[in-house]
Amino acid sequence: MKRASIKDARIVLAYQVTDRNCSLGKILKKYQISKLARRVHSKPGGLTLVHTAKDVAVEGFRTSNCGFHSSNAKEKSVFIWVGNSVTQCPGQCAWPFHQPIYGPQNAPLGAPNGDVGVDGLIINIASLLARAVTNPYGNGYFLGSDGAQLEAASACPGVYGKEAYPGYAGELLVDRTTGTSYNAHGLNGRKYLLPALFDPVTSQCSTLV
Repeated sequence: MKRASIKDARIVLAYQVTDRNCSLGKILKKYQISKLARRVHSKPGGLTLVHTAKDVAVEGFRTSNCGFHSSNAKEKSVFIWVGNSVTQCPGQCAWPFHQPIYGPQNAPLGAPNGDVGVDGLIINIASLLARAVTNPYGNGYFLGSDGAQLEAASACPGVYGKEAYPGYAGELLVDRTTGTSYNAHGLNGRKYLLPALFDPVTSQCSTLV
């Protein structure tokens, strides 16, 4: 990995498509996620986010990951998929706001927006956005071999603040009113917990706080 030059980024939410009838069913293979992403007809340089409902099962979710990103190099299109962590494996996909399914059983942190599933979802989306932007076609920035890539966020699992270690998210900011934990400020006073990213200059995980 190496640090890229800093450029201004402009992000625009183009439009949204809802498949309320679950036209491909409620048990999906990964290739079907690609089909759903293509329905948006994203322009070159665009990125499509596919989010499945809590009653839709996707191949690999819960057992190997909480989402993934992929692409079509020919069409220059990139997409992200994230599963719903409200009812599907919150111990893995909504930690540290939910009791973990393995490892140290420390008390979960308070979710800054009051919704364990949504706050866990935000973590997964942020992680996959960083990974998709820095390694969209599998030949960008990553550690390790092609078959076992560790990307910008996946190289720092479970790290959200300084001094983090397995089972401990790190030193975070705490809302004085609600007692919830966060490390980032959003619009309209919203607060979020976002993952650390690997810094190629220091070869360490870089946190927001």
